[in-house]
Amino acid sequence: ARGNARLYKFADMSKAKVDKRAFPLAEAKLTNKILDIISQANNYKQLKKGANEATKALNRGSADLIILAADTTPLAILLHLPLLCEDKNVPYVFIPSKAGLGRACGVSRSVIACAILANEQSQIQSQITDLKNEIEKLLV
Repeated sequence: ARGNARLYKFADMSKAKVDKRAFPLAEAKLTNKILDIISQANNYKQLKKGANEATKALNRGSADLIILAADTTPLAILLHLPLLCEDKNVPYVFIPSKAGLGRACGVSRSVIACAILANEQSQIQSQITDLKNEIEKLLV
C-alpha cells in the first residue's frame, strides 16, 4: 500500500475549487498522509465509502475518523456530517479533492466522504490514532 502514495500527487488536486465552509482543510503533506491511511484502511476492510455510509457509521458509533471532500458541489450535501461528528465527538477533516479521495478509496468514481472505522486489533490502529491527533489539533 505504501508504493502507490505517488498516485495521489497533491498538485493535480489544488486546481479544485474549495468552499470557505470546508473547515478544517488539510494542507498538502497532511492530505497525502490521510490518503495513504485511507488506502490502507480500505485494504484492512476498515473503510466506509460515501456520505450515506459515513453517516451510518457515525450513528452506529463505529466511525473513528471522517474525511470529507472540499470540492463537493453542492457542498451542502455533506455539511450535516461535521455537525454529527461534533455530536459524536469524532474528528473530521476536509481534503481538497473528491477525485483523489475516490482513488484512495479504491473506487473509479469520485468519493465525497468516507469513514475510517475503529478496530483496536487492527495493524494500522496506531497510524489512525496519530492521524486523529493531528486532525484534532486542526479543530482547536
